[in-house]
Amino acid sequence: MNLIPAYQKDDALLADIRATSRDRTGFRLWWLGQSGFLLQWCGKHLLFDPYLSDSLTHKYANTDKPHERISERVVDPARLDFLDVVTSSHNHTDHLDAETLGPILSANPGIELIIPEANRSFVAERLGCAEDFPVGMNDTFQKDIAGFRFYGIPAAHNDVERDALGQCRYMGYVVEFGEYRVYHSGDTLWYAGLEDLLMPYAVDVALLPINGNRPERRVAGNLNAEEAARLGLAIGAGCVIPHHFHLFAFNTEDPGIFAEQARQQRTPYRVLRLGEKSSFS
Repeated sequence: MNLIPAYQKDDALLADIRATSRDRTGFRLWWLGQSGFLLQWCGKHLLFDPYLSDSLTHKYANTDKPHERISERVVDPARLDFLDVVTSSHNHTDHLDAETLGPILSANPGIELIIPEANRSFVAERLGCAEDFPVGMNDTFQKDIAGFRFYGIPAAHNDVERDALGQCRYMGYVVEFGEYRVYHSGDTLWYAGLEDLLMPYAVDVALLPINGNRPERRVAGNLNAEEAARLGLAIGAGCVIPHHFHLFAFNTEDPGIFAEQARQQRTPYRVLRLGEKSSFS
């Protein structure tokens, strides 16, 4: 099948990123596919939940749950050699991929890796890194990393799960930098009280999944398009950008449905194409 083409990829994408790396006004976001976003601010680069390999396609080939890729990969992760921080919101491979994070860690010797504290041992084993290397987060934590302030938000995928110490296994992150705040949801449903946790942050951008929760897929679910539009409005987000679509044939959504729901709800939004940038000031 023909893959959904990237708006820009490889050399063109990297040139676009580097062209604004010295810009000290506002901030920029690039969608790198699935739940991966690159945030650039004042010469700093934060990468949310990258998946830039075909590890899941290979893992599930010749099974009854094939992960058939439907879109182009935007960049080789080894070429992202300018990063300050990278996150993993939970342990599912499209958010914690050794074939993506291994090259990124190698290419960025001083990088910080943000994870849920509950997942520390699993992360170290999967990535082959020292157990004390990642920076652990919980919903009670606030941490300053490389000029960014991180706040932990519980995520429900499908439930708000905690370890024996009460620490979240699935998380989202609100990130504060300068006068701006961005919320990356990770994978989550809209559980009771989520909007109350998020409203005080008055986020400029909310990055929310739209692929929905369908038991027949046999994977944990997320917000659907209508819920993402409503949640964005409920928390007063300056803009909602959807994610978690256009990667695997069995677990996707038409972003046009989200756009229509956002228009109906009067939720400010932008839908990005693969490798496309959105600028905020």
